[in-house]
Amino acid sequence: MGDSLAAGFGATDAKHTLGARLARGVARHTKRSVTLRTVAVVGDETSMLTAQLDRLPAGYVPDLAVIVIGSNDIASRTSTAESVAHLAGAVRRLRALGAEVVVGTCPDMGMAPAIPQPLRSMGGRASRRLAAAQAKAVTAAGGHPVATGHGLRTLFLAHPERMFSDDRFHPSSLGYRRSAKAMLPAVLAAVDAAVPEFA
Repeated sequence: MGDSLAAGFGATDAKHTLGARLARGVARHTKRSVTLRTVAVVGDETSMLTAQLDRLPAGYVPDLAVIVIGSNDIASRTSTAESVAHLAGAVRRLRALGAEVVVGTCPDMGMAPAIPQPLRSMGGRASRRLAAAQAKAVTAAGGHPVATGHGLRTLFLAHPERMFSDDRFHPSSLGYRRSAKAMLPAVLAAVDAAVPEFA
């Protein structure tokens, strides 16, 4: 669930997207087949997570949900409080279904070469503030936050020509591989919590 990063925009092949990479990691870990359902929409803001949830089939109960969201909230100047409230609501709704929830917090927009200065620095500060607030809200709602922006900042800044796609804003296939690697430990821990037989 989430925005363009959750949808895998910028990857050169569907198997290179964040969701596909995480699904393969879960399949290897559990030695079971994994059904991946992606409802993420390019350009969506956190307020639109409710609509994404509403598009799931009636009676559908995921074992695990992964959410990556936040960049478009920064672009639209949505207040941190409003953004975080929508995210916490989505996490609580998924938890009520019985799903474990992993949230990749807002990426650090200060890394994106496509954003000119001084907007890049301003966006970076705003996205880091949002990510910190998201982490607290997700934990309080029973989810598992992963600070993807913090963990990947050095790598993306050092190799922008490889980590970003041609638009210099979204990750490349390699960028998604590194992002999935950063998120996978939390995803596998959540899988073990959702399905104890795999722990």
